[in-house]
Amino acid sequence: MESLNSKEITLLLNRVRDGEKEALDELIPLIYGELREIAHRHLLKQRPGNTLNTTALVHEAYLKLTGSDHLNWQDRAHFFAASATIMRNILIDYARARQAQRRGGGNRPLPLEEATRFIAENRAQELLDLDRALTRLAAFDTQKAKTVEYKFYGGLTNEETAVVLGISVSTVKRQFNLARAWLFRELKTGDPE
Repeated sequence: MESLNSKEITLLLNRVRDGEKEALDELIPLIYGELREIAHRHLLKQRPGNTLNTTALVHEAYLKLTGSDHLNWQDRAHFFAASATIMRNILIDYARARQAQRRGGGNRPLPLEEATRFIAENRAQELLDLDRALTRLAAFDTQKAKTVEYKFYGGLTNEETAVVLGISVSTVKRQFNLARAWLFRELKTGDPE
């Protein structure tokens, strides 16, 4: 059963979808803490010992989430799944910019001003490799790729991932384990291209 907060978020998301901009002001305090938790959990995986700045990632993701003309979230789980995708894209864009800087290009400022503290140069390549492997997985099994994206980048639980994908929790667990094994093999053997 959904918690009161979850129901309230879903109702506010529906109001936002229906064009009520004031609902967005009510939504912010309810989702901000959870977006920070998702970002922080993901950033903790990046490099042990680094001082991590979740605020920059959350703000960038929130701007992208709310800046779209197509705000069509069905419920809390769908909103946080969209957040996962956007956070993944932000981190990949940042990693690409870091790689470009290392190669002597990209002298322009990065969109995440403080991001240099939470993805080290040697981790940027790993993040890009993971993104390429996840993209290859999505080419033949979108559901497994989305399962990884929602759980890894978005911090969604098995139950939340199941709701978003419209599958059972046991299928989420199975898909995640299979995808994780496939990604491990891909990353270990390297990019065949």
